[in-house]
Amino acid sequence: MIRAVSDSDSIRRQNRALVLATLRRCGPLARTNLAAETGLSHASITAISQDMLAQGVLTELREDGSDPMRIRGRPAVRIGFNRLAGSVVLIELEVNRTQFSLVDYGGTLIDRFELPLRPDEFRDVAPADFIAGQLALLRERNRREMRALLAIAISVQGILDRDGGHLKWSPIAHLADRPIAEDVAAAFRVPVTLHKRGRLLAEGSRWLDPDLRDASVATVFIGSTVAMGLTFRGETIGRGNEGATEFGHMNHLPGGALCRCGARGCIEAYAADYAILRAAYSVPETAPPAASVPASQYEGLIARAGAGDRNTRHAFNMAGRAIGYGLSRVISLFDATHVRIVGPGARAYHLMRAEIEAALAASLVGRIAGLPAIAPQIDEKNAVFRGLMMKTLMRLDEEHFASLPSAAATA
Repeated sequence: MIRAVSDSDSIRRQNRALVLATLRRCGPLARTNLAAETGLSHASITAISQDMLAQGVLTELREDGSDPMRIRGRPAVRIGFNRLAGSVVLIELEVNRTQFSLVDYGGTLIDRFELPLRPDEFRDVAPADFIAGQLALLRERNRREMRALLAIAISVQGILDRDGGHLKWSPIAHLADRPIAEDVAAAFRVPVTLHKRGRLLAEGSRWLDPDLRDASVATVFIGSTVAMGLTFRGETIGRGNEGATEFGHMNHLPGGALCRCGARGCIEAYAADYAILRAAYSVPETAPPAASVPASQYEGLIARAGAGDRNTRHAFNMAGRAIGYGLSRVISLFDATHVRIVGPGARAYHLMRAEIEAALAASLVGRIAGLPAIAPQIDEKNAVFRGLMMKTLMRLDEEHFASLPSAAATA
């Protein structure tokens, strides 16, 4: 008897999670379309939707009847997320900037602000205290929505442990090995999760481009760092459950240029913005990397190369060569059909393209199977935000709302 009840509860949670995941993927749907997309019976969809409507998880969206193609019958009723069911805060920490976004349960952006991040920001101020201060500002501006806060998710640059709960290394100075998630969770009494930026790039790109939804894609970020996220036939993969490949810190030339991580010869040491700046001005490869490179300065380097400056063009050529040889190693192990170049480096793709393609073509897999479809994607910020938002909301769907007890049982 106990096992039968347990199995029934498990099936109920699975079906509710399936409905929520389908609405995340497709948007609001009529009950008939929801049954077709999920494969559940109309009776099951009716029971599940009525239960979650009563709980305030979902809401009905009625069309106004203005559709000229609809001649007769009652206006269609679609089921969608109830925006008032809760909210989440999404935080993006990068080498030179940070962004705080407040999003409701329906995925609508409520408030957002961005701040520059100084190289020594966390030397004297604990990261959790910095974050708590900005969250207090967000709460002051959005009291009602912050009272419904259900989760906080933080995107970070660096290496997470295999459980995804601790940042072991980061190019952001004084950020690693600090109790970020634990302290913020204690202060705001909601779950706090850390997410690797490279993985979010891959997930966000997949959500933004429906053609990539089920494809095997390598998403390469080129900017203040070099990072990669991988999706294999629509499933994100990498180091551990919350990881991604350490593409930027693969060795390109043993004993070569000094990387921000302290090693020599990394791909990043040739392709990141500080590497382009160092090479363009003929600074020795052993010189310490710049703490940060302003966006305007990187754009200036692109303009100099476009105008024909030999040193700057050579710097971008070396960057393309490092990226290309790194990708050739990746496709030898992973059958990527598409490559997306994102970040500031996407605007310099035309300067790196020849070397990237030449390096890929020189590999055995490249010669036999041909090159993957490579394209720049200019706005990487949207990809990171979308990946972080969808991952956080879908976690809420599965771990919180899908497991709520029946509205009838709690009445």
